[in-house]
Amino acid sequence: MSAPKSPRKGSLQFWPRKRARKFLPRVNWNAINSGKNLKGFIAYKAGMKSAIVKDNTEHSMTKGKRIAVPVTILECPNIKIFSVRFYKNGIVKEEVIAEESLKDKELKRKIKLPKIIKKKLDKINLNEVDNVSVIVYSQIKKTNLKKTPDFSEIGIAGNNVNEKINFVKGNINKEISVLDVFEKGDLVDVRGLTTGRGLQGPVKRFGITLKSHKAEKGRRNPGSLGPWHPARVTFRAPQAGQVGMFTRVIYNNKILDMGKAENKKELKGIKNYGDVKTDYIILRGSIQGPSKRQLVITNTLRPTREQTKKKFDLLELN
Repeated sequence: MSAPKSPRKGSLQFWPRKRARKFLPRVNWNAINSGKNLKGFIAYKAGMKSAIVKDNTEHSMTKGKRIAVPVTILECPNIKIFSVRFYKNGIVKEEVIAEESLKDKELKRKIKLPKIIKKKLDKINLNEVDNVSVIVYSQIKKTNLKKTPDFSEIGIAGNNVNEKINFVKGNINKEISVLDVFEKGDLVDVRGLTTGRGLQGPVKRFGITLKSHKAEKGRRNPGSLGPWHPARVTFRAPQAGQVGMFTRVIYNNKILDMGKAENKKELKGIKNYGDVKTDYIILRGSIQGPSKRQLVITNTLRPTREQTKKKFDLLELN
């Protein structure tokens, strides 16, 4: 009888398997080429519901019919620009803090701010810059979640530096709504942390097979931690450790509906969240993380033809 064979357990794409350092992940904005003005937005997961939609997808087997799909509700309070970053060859050359941010009394109570602005936006030599991005913070005080805003770096869409600077100058002291960044029917990627599970064994963590009931020294342990030589336990051996709180990306999520949450009964009394008070987005499918998890919504990195063709009209939200 030949020796049993099976692929190794646990993808090395996700290594090391440890808790992420921050809630909002870093994004390679240079890889995302699409977008109206900003390439992303900060959102908060409210919860999941079932939606009745009308399928308008061409050549679909359920075209024209009412179907039920799972949806995720995200609350998207307005964001404001905190500072502007200027890049040269992928390195931050200058960073200018918005004057309005230094005058924000609510922001001063939550984070430490410099007393003066060292440089102004008009004094930057754009000939020495090849890219521009902004640091934004969420107006979280308009929700019931918390008071400390979340900060994230967001890329700006544009063909050149002058287009990006014009957008910054026009919006640096204004609140930016998610309705100005995305549209209904768009495909978006969602980046954030998964639900934390704490310390778990190798069966749950790597999916190894349970040993026979006649096996000695534990049924949920790996059969061997490695050979005699090299005389050490390698990182490839499946062992107990952290599960969850990992940065993950859910690609190509269809926006079924978006708008303002005023007088929307379906968006009130969501379990473990409460009422959605600001702008909202309803995405088809599930999103990583528990309720109240902060997320970064971005323009799609690699849209698929299949997801782009799908069209739905939201009828009911249960």
